[in-house]
This record gives sequence, C-alpha cells and structure tokens, in this order.
Amino acid sequence: MKNIGLLVCLLMGFSAPSIAQGDAEKGKAKSVACGACHGADGNSLIAMNPKLAGQHANYLVKQLTEFKLASQTGGKEGRNNAVMNGMAAPLSEQDILDISAYFSSQTATAGETPEDAVALGSKLYTGGDLERGITACIACHGPRGNGTSLSGFPDISGQHSEYINAQLKAFRSGDRANSVNGMMEDIAKKMTDNDIDVLSHYVAGLH
Repeated sequence: MKNIGLLVCLLMGFSAPSIAQGDAEKGKAKSVACGACHGADGNSLIAMNPKLAGQHANYLVKQLTEFKLASQTGGKEGRNNAVMNGMAAPLSEQDILDISAYFSSQTATAGETPEDAVALGSKLYTGGDLERGITACIACHGPRGNGTSLSGFPDISGQHSEYINAQLKAFRSGDRANSVNGMMEDIAKKMTDNDIDVLSHYVAGLH
C-alpha cells in the first residue's frame, strides 16, 4: 500500500507548477501585516494559524493565489477564507512571490508529539489503513513530514496540531477543496475524528 501511494504521489507531482521566484528581502517588508497572525518570522504563536516558516515557496504561492481567487469570485473558486481572502486580495503576483520567498527562507520552530499519540499516529502516518483505503501520509509528505517543493506537497512537520486538525476536517467536509488532484479530500473522507486527532498531534512532533 505504501509503495502504491508513493507511486501515485510521484506521478501526480509531475503536474506541479514551476519553482516560484521571489525576493525574500522584499518579501520581509511586504509581510509585516502577516506577522499579526503568523508571527514576524512565520512561526505563529496562535495554534489555529499555521506556521509559514520553512514552508515550500511553491505551496505558499498556490495558497495565496487561491485565496485571492476566492476574493475575486465570492468564494466560488480558489480557497475560501474570510480573513485570508481580504489579506490576499490586494497582493500582486510579485507580492505573492516575494512574501512566499521570505517565509520559505525562515526556520520553523519544532513541535512536540504527546506520548499517547506516538504509537497509533506512527502506524497511520507510515502505513495508512489498507482496509479503509487510507493512504499512508509518508508516501507524499515523507518520513519527517517535509513534503517536496516540486510535487506541491506541503511541509507539515512541526505544524500546530489544532491547525492540522481543522484542515483535515475541512478537507473531509468539503469546505476546503484545493489539494493536488483532490487527494486530501479523498483521503480525509475516510478518516474518523479519532484518526484526525491522533495524526494532527503526531505530525506536530515531526521535524
């Protein structure tokens, strides 16, 4: 199952966008407003707001572009979020590239996995669940949760568990539907609340 999942992820990675080019120094100046929610260096202290530090620039470009698209289409297209739509709306393409380059260049702080989430979290993350058709997370996000830039799969290592939990449930409900080829929507639909709770705590300690 893990090998099949890895093959699928590699094949889907060929459709990923080219590497984003931005100026990190200019991005630092342009990202001042982002700091209120995500931290000046992208290490958010608010658990429901994601850490952006060290995230792949391509992934950040994709998310900001889709937030902007949602703002332009009344949420009918892109990634709809009341706060982020407004933040992304005035950004130019170059602004998005620069801001993404800045946060990508920062170092993310490490998280921690609770002891009671290690065993089951590791089992789901590395092996998935064949009977329920849940692909192993490791196939796309790697053994340390770092993802890959070219494939478009994000770095989820050390991410706030509250944020990961909320996003998995959003993928499951359909409130969020912008993953690569709909992969996360399909996988999350097969997860229970307990699966999501355990995995979200498990990945918080990967780094």
